[in-house]
Amino acid sequence: MRKTFKGTAHLANLLPTGSVLAFQLLLPAFTHQGQCPTAMSRTITLGLLSCCALSCFLLSFTDSVRDARGKVRYGLATFKDLCVVDGLVMIASEEAAKYRLRVIDFFHALAALLVFAVAAVFDQNVVKCFCPMPSEEVKKLLVALPVGLGILCSLFFVAFPSRRHGIGFPLSRD
Repeated sequence: MRKTFKGTAHLANLLPTGSVLAFQLLLPAFTHQGQCPTAMSRTITLGLLSCCALSCFLLSFTDSVRDARGKVRYGLATFKDLCVVDGLVMIASEEAAKYRLRVIDFFHALAALLVFAVAAVFDQNVVKCFCPMPSEEVKKLLVALPVGLGILCSLFFVAFPSRRHGIGFPLSRD
């Protein structure tokens, strides 16, 4: 029970909050408050959706590590090790190898992508832009599908917590 509560409490750290915030801030201007009067505004909105979705996916592969001096360094996990962003700093190879990509990282990235999609589908500006006159069936789908995906992703994050400390997330002292 304690593990479930701990996982739920840390759920906010696993979600792509920075990408969602950028999306929420830029979306009204890109969609003209959901009107999307031209094909260009729909294209630009689709570009924003794509960039934020890609950001959610890629940020799932970032991690942080403390160097020999105790300073936090950020990097991108690769199949071999952790590629530190600050190229001047070297992390011991056996330490960096602990941060290599694993299969679960791809599932976390996919779940982060789905969470972003849920946030996008819940936004009325997106719905009005791409589906201005939805049928009753589509309206029901736009309500039920995001809730179902959100619950599934939340359960996944709680059941299989990420061991990554991405950019902007707190790093444990261990």
